[in-house]
Order: sequence, then structure tokens, then C-alpha cells
Amino acid sequence: MSEENNPSPSDQPAPEGNEQIKDVGVEELAKAHEGGTSSVKESGAPDLGLLLDIPVTLSLELGSTRINLGDLLRLNKGAIVELEKEASEPLEVKVNGTLIAYADVVVVNDRYGIRMIDVISESERLRKLS
Repeated sequence: MSEENNPSPSDQPAPEGNEQIKDVGVEELAKAHEGGTSSVKESGAPDLGLLLDIPVTLSLELGSTRINLGDLLRLNKGAIVELEKEASEPLEVKVNGTLIAYADVVVVNDRYGIRMIDVISESERLRKLS
């Protein structure tokens, strides 16, 4: 195909009038998802059901260390890198890079799993963000 048939986004005309993109709040999304019904539960809290299907990445951080590039390039099979975390410390559970809990590693049916031992409260997570 030629470039003439596929204009780049910068070649597209800017949105006019009511075609402009607008910010949409969670309540508006929930209302649209429910076909126009109320987006607030009887308790007064917004219905966040639409958000429950969004995939996130859950990761377990064993530890970390700082290493200079030269030492990193010299690593080979069998090399041991000491991490800064003590072996007795719980591991950090993160969702999309945000700490949400601490856990221990367990084995379930020959697979690794985690046992939550301390979940970070919502207020504590929000406090760390600011």
C-alpha cells in the first residue's frame, strides 16, 4: 500500500465541536456498562463491576541488589548474586509495580504459590503514593 492510502494520525483533521475527547469518570463508565441504570449501589458506593475484568500483573519480589555493569556482564551459569533481603523476611507482593502485601512462598501440587501474611491497607497504599 502507498502512503497516500494510509494517512498518518498527524494528517487527520483535529476533532471539531462535540467530537472532542472528554474525560469520563468511573461512575459514567459503570453507568454506560449497565445500559443506563444507576452506577451507584444502594450503599451509596459506586459500582465498580466494570473494572473487575481489567487484567493486572501480580508479581512477587524475592529481593534486589545493585551491581555494576562490568560484574553483570561477567555472570555465567552457576554464579551466585547475593540479594539485600534477609532469608527470613517476607516477600513483597506487587500489582503493576505497587506493593500490596507481604507473603511467604508455598508449594501447592508441585507449583509455587504464595500465602498472604500481611495485606497493605488502602489508606497506607494511598499515603505512599503521595
